[in-house]
Amino acid sequence: MMPRAGFALMKNPTDLRQRAAQIIREYDHQGIHRTGTRVDERSARWLARLAQGCGVAPSLEPFTLNRVDPRSCYLQIGKRRIEGLPIFDGGFTEAEGVRGRLGPFDSDAEIGLIEAPPNAEYTPAYAKMRREARHRAIVIVTRGARAGLSPINAPHFTESYGPPALQVSSQEGEWLKEQSEKRAEVILVTHVSRVKARAFNVTARIKGADPELAPLVVMTPRSGWWHSASERGGGLVCWLEVMRALTAAKPARHCLFVASSGHELGHMGLDHFIEHHHGMVKDARVWIHLGANIGARNQPGHRLQTSSDDLDKLAIEAMKAEGARVDEVRPRDAAPLGEAGNIHRGGGRYISVVGRNGLFHHSDDRWPDAVDADAVSAFAGAFVRIALAMAQG
Repeated sequence: MMPRAGFALMKNPTDLRQRAAQIIREYDHQGIHRTGTRVDERSARWLARLAQGCGVAPSLEPFTLNRVDPRSCYLQIGKRRIEGLPIFDGGFTEAEGVRGRLGPFDSDAEIGLIEAPPNAEYTPAYAKMRREARHRAIVIVTRGARAGLSPINAPHFTESYGPPALQVSSQEGEWLKEQSEKRAEVILVTHVSRVKARAFNVTARIKGADPELAPLVVMTPRSGWWHSASERGGGLVCWLEVMRALTAAKPARHCLFVASSGHELGHMGLDHFIEHHHGMVKDARVWIHLGANIGARNQPGHRLQTSSDDLDKLAIEAMKAEGARVDEVRPRDAAPLGEAGNIHRGGGRYISVVGRNGLFHHSDDRWPDAVDADAVSAFAGAFVRIALAMAQG
């Protein structure tokens, strides 16, 4: 049953918008949110304090990783040096790098050149390309909607594969293509350090009146390649607003919350959470996934991803009631994007929203230019409605 219109927590949209703006501004100003870094830890503690302010007792649940710290990562062609970022689930080089001719991918050159979008990990051709590469190393020109370096996630971070691969800005693409046609001699370096590190999921639990009822789980990722203001900020706002609403509502069922690190590294944090909450994927009444780019500015729309028709109906009604624009309902036979994919593969029920973003994985994804706080607020209101409906008996 959908909560009645005008319920108490949503009476003042101005307050909600102000909270959204403050949260995303603070998140952006923290710095680069890569998993297992000092910024990532400070951000976890900040989010836990905000959760405490919503009336819950949050926990920081640690997990370990061998963090990749780039040391010297570049492509040298004659006197020109192009800085880049390695693929984090690929091979790496020593400090002297790999020497050879640059040529088109699948040519006889020692170092292959190819283009790929920042969400390439979702395309089977990308993994096939890297696994079957005949080259000693690969240069990947990243092609996002805005010119620049837009890194690709590392879904196989714990089981790296393929030759060393260096990601470079799309601004270098045409010149590199010319060099590849000439089979220019190059040096490619992806020299990194591996550092044992800890990252943290921020978790919380709101106790329900009936422990026999299946729990509700609300999840959002909180890490990323750069400041990630619009990629991650909207999801964090929605996560906290749902927490605030459910705390006041005294729900019938237990409600669990997880804001996971490790998103860009194969969803490591969510995997850790699932492993330590055995059976939760199938046992939960529903997983609410607050995905990427919720409320990103000037985007064409948002995708709704659910596991059933009844959840589609519930979500669409809530979005319509709050003016949250969804322009695509992902087909049921298509695997959902983001962390909802983990729940899909495990046979669980889920409601998920992910947006599109012209600054996806780009260093210009910053507050305030990349964020539409009004759109974020609308989605926060919609997810509050969904959560209140799902949290009852």
